Amino acid sequence: MILSEKRFSQIINILITLIISTIFFRVLCTWLIIIFVVFNLIFYKRLQFSKRSLVLTLCISSPFLLELLFFWNNDVLSDGLKSAEKTVSLLLLPLFIIGNRDRIDFKKTLFAYILITVALVLFLFIRFMLISPKFFDVYLRGLELWEVGYQFANSFGMHAPILNMHLAFLTVGCFWFALDALKNKNQKKIVISLLLGCLSFFFVLFVNTRIALLNVFLGMSVIFFYEVVRKYKLRNVIVIFLAGTAILLSTLYIYVNNNPYMKTKYFDVTFAHLDKINNLDSFENPEVEVYNSFVTRLSIWNSAWDISKKNILIGVGSSDGKKKLNAYYKDTNQMFLYKYKFPVHNQYLDFALRFGVMGIAVIMLYLFTIGYMGYITRNAIITTFFLIFSISNLTDDFLILFHGIVFSGFWASIFACYYLCKDPFDKLNRDH
Repeated sequence: MILSEKRFSQIINILITLIISTIFFRVLCTWLIIIFVVFNLIFYKRLQFSKRSLVLTLCISSPFLLELLFFWNNDVLSDGLKSAEKTVSLLLLPLFIIGNRDRIDFKKTLFAYILITVALVLFLFIRFMLISPKFFDVYLRGLELWEVGYQFANSFGMHAPILNMHLAFLTVGCFWFALDALKNKNQKKIVISLLLGCLSFFFVLFVNTRIALLNVFLGMSVIFFYEVVRKYKLRNVIVIFLAGTAILLSTLYIYVNNNPYMKTKYFDVTFAHLDKINNLDSFENPEVEVYNSFVTRLSIWNSAWDISKKNILIGVGSSDGKKKLNAYYKDTNQMFLYKYKFPVHNQYLDFALRFGVMGIAVIMLYLFTIGYMGYITRNAIITTFFLIFSISNLTDDFLILFHGIVFSGFWASIFACYYLCKDPFDKLNRDH
């Protein structure tokens, strides 16, 4: 098949943009990944690799390679195959994205993702208003606000914490583009970036998960340091800081004043009953009293760590972690946890539980590969992504979910392209 380099590059960029922009829809996104892989296999001679790019590909695909290495340790091999299948995109995405690195524009890909995804979430929000007027009416009246964000995420098959991780990244990405447009005096892009950023931040507050809000503030702080403190005069730094803080705090103040449950959730509920770890059944109604409390997570983590310590060398098996954890709940008479079959809710402990000490090493390698690329390139977005994904996985296990696996594997691969193109020692490095 004859295809010009220009047309080939266009198709590659269209496909990668569609993959990341449709990540909320698992089936569609999966088919796009398959099309992307097949297209690259047909034109495999156009892929280019160096020793450094292959090392990065191996680092990004390390969770999948770990699944293969410990495949024998599953009680049921077919379950192990399903577990490995979930992470195979961590091999395919870096292999074919990094192999096309000279054809990928980091900033264009990021901005297209932000623009399309914010528009999509806005559409889904309007759809939610129409198909679930009961929940939206409850929200407007300030009742049962804890439930509405989860119902919104569920309305299109997403889990609220992982949706809010995406939204947090969108918000800080908009902030980064607004500062970039300010530096280049591009007023149109300033307005567009701020509008998209305000919408993204509103959705973060609407879904209302605690870690996502923390990630927004941390991410903006990192971007402010990288893009303002290090590059602008003190006077401009102060002006930008005051303006940004005023907008952010005003939005937050208005929202919190109209959302009384938010104060209760972030302070009273979160840190209540910490003396009841592994004793949640002592509550008369734990579903109401501690379902969303930190003490529930601590009880889960303590149980997972107890199992991990006993299997620290090889773990319990990649597909058997949740089964072993549920069995432990039952054996230790923690019937509230057993009833709801809570997963680990911590990716670091999840890898320790399933793979032992090797799992801890691999999750650290995977995350710090991203952190290293951000540090070397001094790129605020890469560093922010590293922080957002690392912190989010303290209270959830996103590398067992499609939306977390593809999200992190995709962006790690895009960041690798950016890193390699900046690396003067890479043999395939070209000026862009």
